Amino acid sequence: MHAATHVQQGSAAPAPREPANVIVLPGQPPGVVRASPLPTVKPVPVTRLARWVSNNALSAVLWCVSLGALFALWYFGTKYRLDFFIRFANIPTPAEVFDKVFEVNKSSRYMVNIGISVRRILSGFGIAILVAVPMGLLIGRYRAARDLLLPACEVLRPIPAIAWVPMAIMLWPTNEISIVFITFIGSFFPILLNTIHGVNAIDPVLLRAGRCLGASEARMFWHVILPGALPHIFTGFAVGMGVAWVSLIAAEMISGQFGVGYFTWEAYSLISYSEIALGMITIGVLGLACSGLIRLMGKLAMPWMVFSAGSNR
Repeated sequence: MHAATHVQQGSAAPAPREPANVIVLPGQPPGVVRASPLPTVKPVPVTRLARWVSNNALSAVLWCVSLGALFALWYFGTKYRLDFFIRFANIPTPAEVFDKVFEVNKSSRYMVNIGISVRRILSGFGIAILVAVPMGLLIGRYRAARDLLLPACEVLRPIPAIAWVPMAIMLWPTNEISIVFITFIGSFFPILLNTIHGVNAIDPVLLRAGRCLGASEARMFWHVILPGALPHIFTGFAVGMGVAWVSLIAAEMISGQFGVGYFTWEAYSLISYSEIALGMITIGVLGLACSGLIRLMGKLAMPWMVFSAGSNR
C-alpha cells in the first residue's frame, strides 16, 4: 500500500497537448509559447463605382418596376380599350403620344410654353424661399415675432391658391405677375410651417451649449439654429414645390396665355387627346426634375444626413 502510494506520487504528470497553431519556443519554460501566425486574407479592392452600383441596384430595379407598372397599365388599357369603371376608350395610346412629341417640336410653341412655366415656377418658388425661411426662423425663435406674424398667416393659409386667381388679377398690374404670385402663395405656407417646426424641434441642449460657449445671437442663428432646422426646411421645399406646380398649372389654365397648363387646356378645348396626355406627362417630368434638384441641394447642404438616410434600408 505504501509502495503503491510512493509510485503514484513519483510518477510524472502527462504533458498538456499544445494547440495546433501554437509553437513551443526552444529553451523556454514549458509555459512560454508563441502563437503561429495565421494566414492573412487580403481585402478585395472595391471601386467607388462598384460600391455605388451595389448600394443603388435595388433602388434602380424598384424604380423601373414602379414606372413599368404604370406604363403597362396605360399600354394594355388603351390597347384593349378596357371599360370597367375607368374608361380607356378615348385615352390615346403611348405610340400616339410619342408621335405627338415629334409633331409639336416642329415649331417652337411647345418648348416656349415649357420655358415660360419653368421661369414662373422658379420665380415664385425662389421668392417664397426668400420670404418664408427668414420669417419661419424668426417666428420659431422669438415669441414676439410669433405673436405678431403667425395669426395673419394662419388666417390666409386655408385659402387655396386657386381662390387667389381673381384677386391676383385685380391686385397686380400684369397677368404674368399674377401667375407668379399664385405660385408664390402655393409654396410659401409649406415652407413657412416646416421652417417653424424645424426651429422648435432643435434640441435645447444645443442652444444651451452655444450660449455657454459665448456665441452671439447671430452666430447662434448661423451655426446652431439654421443647421438644426435644415432637414425640416428642405422637407418644406419638397412639399412647397409640389403645391407650387399645382397652383401654377391651375393659374395657367384659368388666366394664362402661355405655359404648360395653357398648352394642356388648349388641347382639351381643341379635343386633341394626344396633346392632353403629352401636357400631363410634361408636367410630371418637370415636377420630378424639380424634386430631384431639391434632393440634390439637400445632400450638398446637409452631407451628414446622407448616411442617416442610407441606414434606414
